[in-house]
Amino acid sequence: MTTSHSSLGISVSGVSRSFGPIKAVSDASLEAAPGSVTALIGPNGSGKTTLMLMLASLLRPDSGTIRINGHDPLVDTAQVRSALGWMPDVLGSWATLSVRATLELTGMLYRMNRQDARLRAQELITLVDLGELALSPTRVLSRGQKQRLSLARALVHNPDVLILDEPASGLDPAARVDLRVLIRRLADEGKTILISSHVLAELDEMADAAVYLD
Repeated sequence: MTTSHSSLGISVSGVSRSFGPIKAVSDASLEAAPGSVTALIGPNGSGKTTLMLMLASLLRPDSGTIRINGHDPLVDTAQVRSALGWMPDVLGSWATLSVRATLELTGMLYRMNRQDARLRAQELITLVDLGELALSPTRVLSRGQKQRLSLARALVHNPDVLILDEPASGLDPAARVDLRVLIRRLADEGKTILISSHVLAELDEMADAAVYLD
């Protein structure tokens, strides 16, 4: 199936999701285009993470439509997961695996051969400045180091679309600057990036557009 240029990126229309009597997301709509950074903002409890989970095909919406590069996450799950890099707000990792092994295994889960996965892991370790910890188990990483590993893991398969939930959380000031530069570079390469953060000043410095959830 071919995808027209106009359907690339993220498209959300009238999406809602409830958990029992709690309305987590209500009639959310947004567009995020290739080559741009779109900020998803709103107070705690506004449904940012819930919406991102639905975009990542990890949660089913009650109503509305979602398209990732023209694909419906509910119908074309494999295509969506191939096109999308998902960075959750908390890294779920194999505690005993090293940073390098985590990235290599992630690459092989995306059907890379072992050599390509090894090369990609090294590229990403350098990119996110985890070289000194490459052989360390992930359980010893600080919060900020885990965030950097989580971003690297989202980039393993070189996805067209990135969904980043609080990527700057736990980073020191210098690492936040590096993250901002990297995200802008990825957008300049043509990737579609949707990012949430509680630090509105950071989003203002890197985002091209913003969507508010309340």
